[in-house]
Amino acid sequence: QVQLVESGGGLVQPGGSLRLSCAASGSIFRINAMGWYRQTPGKQRDLVAVITSGGSTDYVDSVKGRFTISRDNAKNTVYLQMVSLKPEDTAVYYCNTLPYHKGYWGQGTQVTVSS
Repeated sequence: QVQLVESGGGLVQPGGSLRLSCAASGSIFRINAMGWYRQTPGKQRDLVAVITSGGSTDYVDSVKGRFTISRDNAKNTVYLQMVSLKPEDTAVYYCNTLPYHKGYWGQGTQVTVSS
């Protein structure tokens, strides 16, 4: 049974920082690229950051220079460090493989950027 468990979200002021974590079952973690996705009410879930099994990364333009994705293979965990947060970053954040697997979606973690 594959499980992805996200954590680390919260309420932060504009300009603040958060670090999200995603704990993954080992069977998928080591062989898959992993991604962080986010979704706001009424909109589709969008990919914002990717890290390959080899450690290469890529980001959507709106978060480049502010978000950093990383992975700890020993802990089967992928992280998303977010700095200089903006109100438009407010969303539920999820992790999944790339391409995503429908059966792997977790509960997500809410990030709210507001003063």
